[in-house]
Amino acid sequence: MDDILRKRQSERHADLMDRVYRSQSGIYDLTRKYYLLGRDQLIDALEPPPGGRVLEIGCGTARNLVQAAKVWPDAEFYGFDISSEMLKAARKNLSQSGMRDRITLFHGDAENPALAMPLAVRTFDRIFLSFCLSMIPDWQGAIRQALTLLAPGGELHIVDFGQSEQLPAPFRALLQQWLALFHVAPREHLRAFLIELDSEIGTRSEFIPLYRGYSWRFVVRPLA
Repeated sequence: MDDILRKRQSERHADLMDRVYRSQSGIYDLTRKYYLLGRDQLIDALEPPPGGRVLEIGCGTARNLVQAAKVWPDAEFYGFDISSEMLKAARKNLSQSGMRDRITLFHGDAENPALAMPLAVRTFDRIFLSFCLSMIPDWQGAIRQALTLLAPGGELHIVDFGQSEQLPAPFRALLQQWLALFHVAPREHLRAFLIELDSEIGTRSEFIPLYRGYSWRFVVRPLA
């Protein structure tokens, strides 16, 4: 019954994301570059080993994957997204950028990431989530699932909306209201959850606030 319930929840979330992005996927990258701040800092910090595998969970239009493949030409890149509409845009972007042979895309849910990919490619040296945890219902579960896909010595990189803690209160309120229009909810307890995971499963989480807390960036490294 739990599996059936999870499947239905996943289908509902996929339908919501398709409805949200059906009219936006074509202009997504043009508009988001002005406020998805911190993505390129995350990409520059990935430093995958030569020949290593890199996975983006919630890859959207594949903008990040294309950029990362340019910065780290010796790595293999993979991505998946729950939205079929975004994957259409992603495949178009790969064709236009000449990256079809460098990046492999799948359709899947961040809450069950292993199901998105063949067994042969379910282990990664770097995994990253860029501004998608704020749209994933079970974001804590998504983080736990991502960690199970890391190879020894691997790293999980996260960037998402922070709490704008060092910005004026009116700006924070306005931002929250605007993001809610797109079903985006910045995860207030993200940092606390990662600290709890450090104690629970033996990870070491590095916290890097950006732009006065507008964005939060993290690197999570399993110690064992």
